[in-house]
Amino acid sequence: MLFRQVLGHFCTGVTVITTVGPAGFACQAFSALSLDPPLVTFCPGRASRSWRAIEREGHFAVNVLAESQQDVSRTFGTAGVDKFAGIGWSPAASGAPVLDGVLTWLTADVVAAHDGGDHLIVVGRVTELGPYRDGRPLLFHRGRYTSTAFVEGPPEAVDTLLAWPRHDDWI
Repeated sequence: MLFRQVLGHFCTGVTVITTVGPAGFACQAFSALSLDPPLVTFCPGRASRSWRAIEREGHFAVNVLAESQQDVSRTFGTAGVDKFAGIGWSPAASGAPVLDGVLTWLTADVVAAHDGGDHLIVVGRVTELGPYRDGRPLLFHRGRYTSTAFVEGPPEAVDTLLAWPRHDDWI
């Protein structure tokens, strides 16, 4: 399908969205939405059983996978298997699973779910931020896993990206 091939040229990070149960799924359609208030968004398929568990619980965790976690992504991207078998995790304060070895994580409460065709657009208000560690993220590009090659030097100054903690950091 041409649509999938064209959009496959946009590199995405790979996350695992989890909730109490435990339940979870691999998700590329995740991003920061707002700094004030702190909001994130992800897009589950309408038929997702994991989404139904998240909707029922009302909260979720976002696990940002490291480049070495391709197997975790594959497991959580497969329907009909015990996704947590052999995967180490511990509960966040909300009870949502935080997977071992992730680069970082956050938890959020579901505040809205909007129509997105064959998917939903879920908005969550961040309730807890986990620690972060150095390492390279797991990325997906053109139907394959990949990772970054860090370029030395100061951070880029792009005022439209949400990754900047304060406007004064780059003025």
